[in-house]
Amino acid sequence: MIDTLQALLVSPLTDYGFMKRALVAGLALSLAAPPLGVFLMLRGMSLLGDAMAHAILPGVALGFLLAGFSLPAMSLGGILSGLLVAGLAGSVSQLTGHREDAAMASFYLISLAAGVMLVSLGGSSVDLTHVLFGSILAVNTTALWLIAGVASVTVLVMAVAFRALVVECLDPLFLRGQGVHSGLIQGLFLGLVVLNLTAGFQTLGTLMAVGLMMLPATAARFWSKRLEGLMAVAVVIALFASTGGLLLSYHLGLPSGPSIILLAGGVYLLSTLLGRYHSLLARVRRRATPLDTADESA
Repeated sequence: MIDTLQALLVSPLTDYGFMKRALVAGLALSLAAPPLGVFLMLRGMSLLGDAMAHAILPGVALGFLLAGFSLPAMSLGGILSGLLVAGLAGSVSQLTGHREDAAMASFYLISLAAGVMLVSLGGSSVDLTHVLFGSILAVNTTALWLIAGVASVTVLVMAVAFRALVVECLDPLFLRGQGVHSGLIQGLFLGLVVLNLTAGFQTLGTLMAVGLMMLPATAARFWSKRLEGLMAVAVVIALFASTGGLLLSYHLGLPSGPSIILLAGGVYLLSTLLGRYHSLLARVRRRATPLDTADESA
């Protein structure tokens, strides 16, 4: 029994170098990205992560055209492109009064089309698939250092600026009263989002990198009402999805990236049905409680 469990759950992750690197990359992203997803959810900006994932595509594509599959060039291009799109969307919103979410949606559609066009002009459909959907099993040592570095910086910055991020999320006017410009904190937060999406494109691609950020965060809201609890549950779900997705892809011969995201999506669907708060089961119990109380009183 123990040997069977080891062969199913442990050996695939420890016997092969590419699986070890994929596991470390997935675990690193799972520690850093879900807490950012929780903040996006609390800000009512859940779709911003998807927009930012598309926004990094032109920079990644330009880096690919200039240097091929050079991770430093593609990552630098993605970071610059993401920050540029976020800055342009914010500027358009402030100067014209256009809603920021509408401005971001407009820019991310332009970015997506521009990125796909650039990759298509300079490469094959295989190149386009790699950039859009990634390949966690192809993570090399350079990519692993980048992902680990981004995850470490994200966790450190969030630990130092945690209170400011929470206050800016809930009451930006109070933050201004304390002499801290809310735009600075928001810029710092968006920068962390861009960094994590850029780190994630190598493993999950630009189109699915946001999945590991948002799905665990949205699932966590069915299990906790406290911010710390939301972040802890989101990280646990992401760790489970990363590890379980790799095992599923190994044993069933499935693509690794979609396996990770679909497993996280499965946890989200189960949470909507069985979660402690706001789920279908919780609603049924809440509706049944007054009836039970009335029967006992009678």
